[in-house]
Amino acid sequence: MSNLTLDALLEALIPIVRIAGQGVMDIYAGRISVRSKADASPVTEADERAEALILPALQELDPTIPIVSEEQASAGVVPHVGCRFWLVDPLDGTKEFIGRNGEFTINIALIEGGEPVLGVVLAPAMNRLFAGTRGSGAFVEENGERRFIHCRGIPDTGLTVVSSRSHGDVEALQDFLRGYRVARQTSAGSSLKLCLVAAGEADVYPRLGRTMEWDIAAGDAVLRAAGGRLLTLDAHSMRYGKEGFANPHFAAWGLEA
Repeated sequence: MSNLTLDALLEALIPIVRIAGQGVMDIYAGRISVRSKADASPVTEADERAEALILPALQELDPTIPIVSEEQASAGVVPHVGCRFWLVDPLDGTKEFIGRNGEFTINIALIEGGEPVLGVVLAPAMNRLFAGTRGSGAFVEENGERRFIHCRGIPDTGLTVVSSRSHGDVEALQDFLRGYRVARQTSAGSSLKLCLVAAGEADVYPRLGRTMEWDIAAGDAVLRAAGGRLLTLDAHSMRYGKEGFANPHFAAWGLEA
């Protein structure tokens, strides 16, 4: 199925993400068992179940596209990637999942030439699915409807800033915001922060801490499709397929900075 357009690939991907979301929610409804990975970050059965559902489905869609997925990468299984590959975070916001606040997501992105050209972000506990492709725009599915979304210009009253609920350096954030007019600061978990900027519900998401490519690629694809941009602190667009897949600090912006 390698001849699928990006839009057709996206439509084929959405049911896969929703099935994985149901598997995650089945575990969320019961007792959550947690263990620590080698880097001391938490992992649950939900992370592993979602990955086990997603990876074979992506292989069936197109067996020629390599897949880099968080849990496999944590176990040392990382394929060689070229120009085109998948980035998968089967459960982003594991701490939010464990804390049962609903702010966790399933993320799948397609990378081409170092850029995220397709992304799906599902928040199954909130029943919100964000998606977008290069050239076709971005949308959210909620309450049984699909609605196109777009970043907004910064209001005259100032920025709405969204930051991480579970990670972050307060002093570094305040240093970053110095010189900007800030109307409101809020927090959210997982890649939802990128989607809030894409949907015009926030204006900037500064991330001044460690992230991996699979954490942000799908949200970045939605953001770019919605007219926004994700920039490193030296004002370059984020690139993907970096050695080790770790990201520098960045800020995700809506239409205007």
